Amino acid sequence: MRGLLMVGVLLLAACSTTDGATDGAATPMGLRVDYQLGGAYPPADDVTGVVRDRTDPPAPGLWSACYVNAFQTQPGTDDVPEDLLLHDAAGARVEDPDWPGEFLLDIGSADQRARVADLVGGWIDRCADDGFDAVEPDNLDSWTRSQDLLGEDDARSMAELLVERAHDAGLDIAQKNAADLDGRALGFDYAVTEQCQVYDECAAYTDAYGDAVVEIEYTDEAFAAACDARGGTIAVQRRDLDVSVPGTEGYESRFCD
Repeated sequence: MRGLLMVGVLLLAACSTTDGATDGAATPMGLRVDYQLGGAYPPADDVTGVVRDRTDPPAPGLWSACYVNAFQTQPGTDDVPEDLLLHDAAGARVEDPDWPGEFLLDIGSADQRARVADLVGGWIDRCADDGFDAVEPDNLDSWTRSQDLLGEDDARSMAELLVERAHDAGLDIAQKNAADLDGRALGFDYAVTEQCQVYDECAAYTDAYGDAVVEIEYTDEAFAAACDARGGTIAVQRRDLDVSVPGTEGYESRFCD
């Protein structure tokens, strides 16, 4: 991965074009977006929006974004055909080195991108049917982990297909990480960024999307610095790396004061 009339909540308006695309986030997410990828749970009273996995429902009455692993597989699922996965010269699946069980999708040709877009597009359509306001397609930067089998142009072309599909479904769509890409030029409406404070990338997103940015930080130090720098302007949350649910070991969720 979705207006509230209250002090401190962002009102992010958009102008729709005749082809359904948007310019900026069409629905305000507010300053307290709860990143609930590890499982849906009841939002606190002061939460203004949520991001949830595509298999979970949106939060009633709140801005809700639907998380879709659009460039890699989701661990534990088997809903991606083998011939849509990227394979190396030896025929082995190309796996994300940091996330075991996540295999890269093969977007290395126009035909493959069209097939992947059809698969992922079905998930995006389901997000819209379920009542989500937006979609967050993850792993836009997967070409950087592809053993040089994919390139930036492949990611750009794939992104454009997903943007078109999301807009056709009436959803805003996020640029997820990949700060070096000009997401606005690709048609993205808002941004979701992990650890931009750590990597000194936050300005790349706020320059492009203004207040329409959701920032997730995974350390106390980075979170404190992010709150000092942007906490009154964009949604910033401190989460644990497993984005776990309340009551489980390691659960961490805080917002800027």
